[in-house]
Amino acid sequence: MPLFKTNPFGHYLFLKKWIIRFFGVVSHGRYQNFNNLKIEGSQILRNLPERNVLFISNHQTYFADVAAMFHVFNAALKGRDDTIKNIGYIWQPKLNFYFVAAGETMRSGLLPKIFAYAGSVSIDRTWRSAGQDVKRQVKNSDISNIGKAINDGWVVTFPQGTTTPFKPIRRGTAHIIKTYKPIVVPVVIDGFRRSFDKKGLRIKRKNVLQSMVIKEPLEIDYENEDIADIVTKIEYAIEQHPSFLKVLSPEDAEEYIKEEEELNKKREFWS
Repeated sequence: MPLFKTNPFGHYLFLKKWIIRFFGVVSHGRYQNFNNLKIEGSQILRNLPERNVLFISNHQTYFADVAAMFHVFNAALKGRDDTIKNIGYIWQPKLNFYFVAAGETMRSGLLPKIFAYAGSVSIDRTWRSAGQDVKRQVKNSDISNIGKAINDGWVVTFPQGTTTPFKPIRRGTAHIIKTYKPIVVPVVIDGFRRSFDKKGLRIKRKNVLQSMVIKEPLEIDYENEDIADIVTKIEYAIEQHPSFLKVLSPEDAEEYIKEEEELNKKREFWS
């Protein structure tokens, strides 16, 4: 690889590689030693093409979710079956791997800026800014950048746009799917909210069972399915459709969501 080769966003690949290597080593114990990450579906990752893949996932922390995916995806591509043991896989990481994140989050300090260089496609949220509800137009450049990343490799997005569970799916994800026609792979995670603070930087609790399930790609009729149908399909795929709360009584479900929202507010204060 030429020393000064860049990706479509102008980031030097040799620098991106060393950032991933460094933070990969630093973060590995957070999923392998302090806590226990259970993985399902590694073989699905090895059957995917090199590019034009969009991963959709529920969201529990700002950074720990994505960091875990860096580990799981690279370990799987190096032949690991549902494990991230033997961190040698991080030495030659997949460099065309990106994640969609709020621009204000990725600009909030030196560490987030470094994380952004490792693969962030930063966008300006249309519904939330600086902790306040807003309404603004989608920036065409944001959509274009997501498409650029999809065309170059693998992209992770969190369609709810929030770490609060069972919030609505943002329709923008469905528009991106119809526009760029990627292979769409659902990922369902759990345990990260209990083991890390909201930012995903501080270990809050040890010996938590974390899980990551990679599912088979969705079957989507890009031409004929409408946005609402794709949104519903996403809700079920990442297990955030309201029907998943039916395992609880209505009172318990309401209390569960209320507790999660209150806990997230506390975490914002702690962080």
